[in-house]
Amino acid sequence: MRLSWNEVRVKAADFAREWADARYERAETQSFYNEFFEVFGVRRRKVATFEEPVRLLGDKRGFIDLFWKGVLLVEQKSAGRNLARARQQALDYFPGLKDHELPRYVLLCDFQTFELIDLDTREETRFALVDLPSHVEAFGFVAGVEKRVFKDQDPVNIIAAELMGKLHDALKASGYDGHPLERLLVRLLFCLFADDTGIFPERGMMETYLKDRTGDDGTDLGPKLNLIFQVLNTPEGARWRAGLDEDLKQFPYINGDLFAEVLPIANFDAKMRERLLEACGFFWEKISPAIFGALFQSVMSAKERRTKGAHYTTEKNILKVIEPLFLDSLRAELARALELKRGRENALRAFQTKLAKLKLFDPACGCGNFLVIAYRELRTLEIEVLKALHPEGQRDLEAAALSRVDVDQFFGIEIDEFPALIAETAMWMMDHIMNNRLSLEFGQVFARIPLKAAPHIVHGDALETDWANVLDPAGCSYLLGNPPFSGFTLRDDQRAAQIRALDGLGARGSRLDYVAYWFLKAGDYVRRTRADVRIGFVATNSITQGEQVPQLWPALFDKYRLEISFAHTTFPWGSDARGKAHVHVVVLGLAKTEYAPPERRLLSSRDEDQSDETLHRALSPYLFAADNLANPHLVVVKESSPINGLPPIRKGVEPLDDGHYILSADEVAGFRANEPAALRGIYPLVGGREYINGEERWLLVPSAFQPQELRGLPLVRERIKRVRDYRTTGGPLAKSMADRPTQFHVFRQPKQKFLVIPEVSSIKREYIPIGWLAPPSLPSGKTRFVASSGHGEFPILTSRMHMSWVRYIGGRVKSDYSYSGNIDYNPFPWPTLTAADKVRLDDLAQAVLDARAAYPAATLADLYDPDAMPSDLRRAHRALDLAVDRVYRTAPFESDRERVEHLFILYEKMAAPLLASEKRGGRTRRRARSA
Repeated sequence: MRLSWNEVRVKAADFAREWADARYERAETQSFYNEFFEVFGVRRRKVATFEEPVRLLGDKRGFIDLFWKGVLLVEQKSAGRNLARARQQALDYFPGLKDHELPRYVLLCDFQTFELIDLDTREETRFALVDLPSHVEAFGFVAGVEKRVFKDQDPVNIIAAELMGKLHDALKASGYDGHPLERLLVRLLFCLFADDTGIFPERGMMETYLKDRTGDDGTDLGPKLNLIFQVLNTPEGARWRAGLDEDLKQFPYINGDLFAEVLPIANFDAKMRERLLEACGFFWEKISPAIFGALFQSVMSAKERRTKGAHYTTEKNILKVIEPLFLDSLRAELARALELKRGRENALRAFQTKLAKLKLFDPACGCGNFLVIAYRELRTLEIEVLKALHPEGQRDLEAAALSRVDVDQFFGIEIDEFPALIAETAMWMMDHIMNNRLSLEFGQVFARIPLKAAPHIVHGDALETDWANVLDPAGCSYLLGNPPFSGFTLRDDQRAAQIRALDGLGARGSRLDYVAYWFLKAGDYVRRTRADVRIGFVATNSITQGEQVPQLWPALFDKYRLEISFAHTTFPWGSDARGKAHVHVVVLGLAKTEYAPPERRLLSSRDEDQSDETLHRALSPYLFAADNLANPHLVVVKESSPINGLPPIRKGVEPLDDGHYILSADEVAGFRANEPAALRGIYPLVGGREYINGEERWLLVPSAFQPQELRGLPLVRERIKRVRDYRTTGGPLAKSMADRPTQFHVFRQPKQKFLVIPEVSSIKREYIPIGWLAPPSLPSGKTRFVASSGHGEFPILTSRMHMSWVRYIGGRVKSDYSYSGNIDYNPFPWPTLTAADKVRLDDLAQAVLDARAAYPAATLADLYDPDAMPSDLRRAHRALDLAVDRVYRTAPFESDRERVEHLFILYEKMAAPLLASEKRGGRTRRRARSA
């Protein structure tokens, strides 16, 4: 049974006396370590082996004196031998070990001297055998009590997920599926963790029971598992005594509703039994409970991941949300309390009371990653408080009476049952880890078994659930999490119906990403209380760019009276899962206007591990400083025509043809050979892909022919028929044009040289490649074009200044630029240019074009590759950038963010008369069809 530290110290003193004269490695090592493990109440044979063979470099073989896979490697020497050589010998074994076998601890020992190395923390503990009683806490890992070190992207987490994924697949293939499979997996996960971490009274007892008490063919494994679950659900005093296996009697009462339901018996076979025993043999103490999100993702199909928007999270990225949301301020408050000369104890006790009253709510909790890590951090703060209140020498206390922060302070909603079950279980697992950490600081081992408190995880659809029924907003401290990331185009009928029902929340548009509705529901939720409820959500960066900003943010600012209290600009969202999601996100912190901090934090990633931070009076929803704006809530409204004096920008050709009028080179060759008269109606078609990559496509334009000519062009007529058939069975727009199959939905044929801007371009490029085309080329619907015979708008549009606007204000397709006339061009603040400015910019623009022309065989994709861009082209752009900067202001700009902040001041002035007119009801052209 589990021993207190005081009991361990007594046994350690007896051990030290018993082995005071031990000297010889070969004769005494095994007896020495068998008894050493007994000091901690653990039978060595349950966890570790002697003389474990391992392959060394050069195909030699070595033997590890004692090896506990994933935990401990011991190199034992006779008394007085050189432990420095023992250290090197121990490290020589590492290349021959698998990743999940690599130990956290290395022990070097000559019986009388111990050197324990923690490879995770780099701590080394050295002491003599006689001093073992005062160093037993360093060996807490033997009993399952140790200080955890959480590491992002630890390969052990991935291996653990894959092991359970294999078990899931095997059970599902056998016909065991649905709710029973999900509940069984959650129970097994808890038991595997409990078997390694001290929840069960003896380490490895479940693994031993399954190995020794089930047959090799696996046929009795299902009934034996159900029997274990039944025991775990029965209080010790209520268990049936006669005939109950003595080993089963050692399992503790768990409660917590985890084992209450009677599940159908799973039918295992020999291979499935091997899968489970393989999972039992893994060292589960190493994993973070946050892996359970990744576990769930690893057993989902790629289609389900995309449909449900499930992007599970690394701890590092979770901290990017919860640190600015509440952790940083709590840490600062604790630091102030610790520095007090007077009233220190009262301040610390008040701080602990505050921690115990906090309530955190994740309305899209998934497998509980955010809740698990937030709970860990609150418990860490509480332990710091308790250490300060009970300094060294005063810690022989009952730890259970000290801790007040518990899992029932955490609330969540999850649409699928399996992750909801995992979230609850993961919270209990993290609770045990933190109890172990508390146990290391105080004199009694602390375990909350049987489970009494439970997190409040509701299985339901967050968009159809009244959040106030889960947690009264008056009692909520923080809303947090990462709601689903799926975009507008991924909506199914059910989601579309949900979103229509949510229109009353105040959004102005209909093309919002799904995640936006969590922000609107959060605004509605916090509006119901006068309490200070803070919000911290991860979101796709699309809701801070392009047309979604004016649809969403006025409602958050004006209807719900929210302010941006902190934000983290765009960064890639990491995942610990198989089938890792690739998505770029922002973090947004919101507070009610009356509680918003005077200084708003703006963070941006310098690299994967570090972020830069600036403080501002106000933040724009585009995530830059709004300190100098008269209206920090200003958003860029879509403009159907330029408000900056520029010539119109147009969208290219859109045939609405299902591809029947778009021709490849081979198809054009077919017309040339079989129907050459049709070539008069075939034009080069240039979209963004063709323009950037130098590819070729052609467009058949039936309206180029007179009706009598079409009678003699059967191949053209065949394509016209296909288009008619397509439109007849298509959507409303297609059907409306079915009787006009020779007409295009949009057909614009420039009569002169025109400036072309690709609609989509890689975000990796420093500049969107733009330039000129001339008739007979036709721009496709994937380009924007401006009639322009001279340099005209080219110098400004190709400059870093304009690119700053595109980066911050423009929309995205995934992470790539999506250039829009009504956002990127029509409202872009244009500078006042003198005649001298125009001459200078024309010359510099020509230098850019000349630099391109120096590489006639290169495509624009080649020239604007960030790694391969020619140095002369780069220099030409730099010179043009500096000149454009100067026509906006004489003082240099330090960054793109500074550029867009300046542009936004100009936009505010430019748009003010139009906005005022709109308020008076005199402006309707914004609602015209967008360019």
